Amino acid sequence: MASESSASWRIVTFSEAEVEQLPGKTHFWHCKPGMVADTNLMFVRAQLPPGEAHRFHFHPQMEEMLYILSGTAEQWIEEEKRVMKAGDSIYLPAGMVHGTYNKGSETLDFLAVLSPAKQPGPVTVEVGDQEPWKSLQP
Repeated sequence: MASESSASWRIVTFSEAEVEQLPGKTHFWHCKPGMVADTNLMFVRAQLPPGEAHRFHFHPQMEEMLYILSGTAEQWIEEEKRVMKAGDSIYLPAGMVHGTYNKGSETLDFLAVLSPAKQPGPVTVEVGDQEPWKSLQP
């Protein structure tokens, strides 16, 4: 039986997650290249306080799955808006512009899975400062 240090698998407890503090959001990374041996997945738990957002962006080479744990997300897909609550999920193909906004009164807590993690070019391209996206959200 392989030891955990040489195994291809890895258990990441919440206290061991790689924490990334960004303006208006916190990421708790559980899986990404460099953290898990030879992975082609990215798995993150994200928390957005009330009024915060992951503004309009896209992933040129990666598809994404979002799953709401708690709170309410105002989810934009291109120029269409939907409200998502705990238990809801959305699949986004590579290259699709989207944004996740917390318009609720509690922290928005959600999971995101992106793949393939190993790809050329940028992981995320921010477009919230461009039209038509900047006119859709403050």
